[in-house]
Amino acid sequence: MTQETAQPSRRRALLQLGSAVGAGALAGCATSTTAGTSGSATTGGIPKFQVMGSTIPIMGSDEVFPVRRVYCIGRNYAAHAIERGSDPTREPPFFFQKPNDAVQLVPRGVTVDHPYPPVTKNYHYEVELVAALHKGRNIRPEQALDCVYAYAVGLDMTRRDLQNAMAAEKKPWEIGKSFDHSAVVSHLHPVSQSGHFTKGAISLKVNGQIKQSSDLSKMIWSVAEQIANLSTYNELFPGDIIYSGTPENVGPVVVGDVMTGHIDGLYDINVKVV
Repeated sequence: MTQETAQPSRRRALLQLGSAVGAGALAGCATSTTAGTSGSATTGGIPKFQVMGSTIPIMGSDEVFPVRRVYCIGRNYAAHAIERGSDPTREPPFFFQKPNDAVQLVPRGVTVDHPYPPVTKNYHYEVELVAALHKGRNIRPEQALDCVYAYAVGLDMTRRDLQNAMAAEKKPWEIGKSFDHSAVVSHLHPVSQSGHFTKGAISLKVNGQIKQSSDLSKMIWSVAEQIANLSTYNELFPGDIIYSGTPENVGPVVVGDVMTGHIDGLYDINVKVV
């Protein structure tokens, strides 16, 4: 799992990532070798214990991408917004976060066991394009794609009953979204090799049957617009990733189901609920 990489290795990988993309970065997207520490309190003391972070392997490389923050945009396809009771013509983009240790890696050609989480009886899939970022604050939309390092296929897994219960009480519904293994993701495909993903088929199958099917071009807010908007609220650093929203027809899975997430130009991910 992702926690196997030691702290020094993560720091080296982050420094390598910063040097690799820093030379050509635009103003507002410049990389930093101190990602994740800006604005943080440091005492210089000896840590009582080691806290392991998550990393995502980079395709075609022995390097890994250290995950700093996991951002997710809500209701970013019109049909999905409607099925969730929202008006997509008026709603501005909104974001929530998952912990970085919620990442569950799915290598190419492997079906990974995915634990059915506790305290839910309505467990939903949401297939999404994932963008892995450099850095930036107050980024203009026309510059935003220059802040993307790589893309991946992801599943934003959701305890829907818990989310709905919290929403009905006008309470934060983090408990329905932020839990162990809830950020399923493929290995990263660098933009330098794959280009940007502004259109193309996105779909999810359960046990071989298509459940979700759409096109990336149907996003209400493009990846560039998501980055620009998010950067007005939070400074973005190397290691930040964004789950860019799911199409309509989200639905439940149970133990024994196999999910296959697909985006044109990226490898399929296969996950079995156990």
